[in-house]
Amino acid sequence: MNKFIKGIIWLVTAFFVVFVGGGYILPNEVTVERHAVINAPPEKIFALVGNYKRFQEWSPWADIDPATVYKFEGPETGVGQKMSWASNNPNVGTGSQTITEVTDNSHVAVDLDLGNMGKALSFWDLKPATTGTAATWGFKMKFDGVLDRWMGLLMDRFIGPDYEKGLSKVKALAEKEAASG
Repeated sequence: MNKFIKGIIWLVTAFFVVFVGGGYILPNEVTVERHAVINAPPEKIFALVGNYKRFQEWSPWADIDPATVYKFEGPETGVGQKMSWASNNPNVGTGSQTITEVTDNSHVAVDLDLGNMGKALSFWDLKPATTGTAATWGFKMKFDGVLDRWMGLLMDRFIGPDYEKGLSKVKALAEKEAASG
């Protein structure tokens, strides 16, 4: 019995050392990106992603809770435009996003405040491509604690599918608007 208890203590200690040590070796920042080529000019895509008044048209989270309440502040478009949301659905939650950088028809950077989940950055990059526009929707988040860094390993799995869905919606909307003039 004494050997058994010592073995368990060594096992728990080894697990703790690997967990904590491994956590400090893991990156403290995670980036998730999704890419698509959209058969539309950059200005059609930019009109969707650079204006929060159109966010619900392509947001992957708008369908999850249609009862989400949105509030808009700041300028109509551009740097300083802010959108806050509140939902009782935990998959949507509450938070805000504020546009912090804009390069017309090519780049939008956003500060995200995800409430209890922390703060992050989101961005859109648009570049001309031979068949339209190469679009990238990205997400960056920093992690301070050991447990957070382990959770960072799952961020692509957590938000990647949502980014794919949103990018697909932007593609469909921009291509439809480009085709109609």
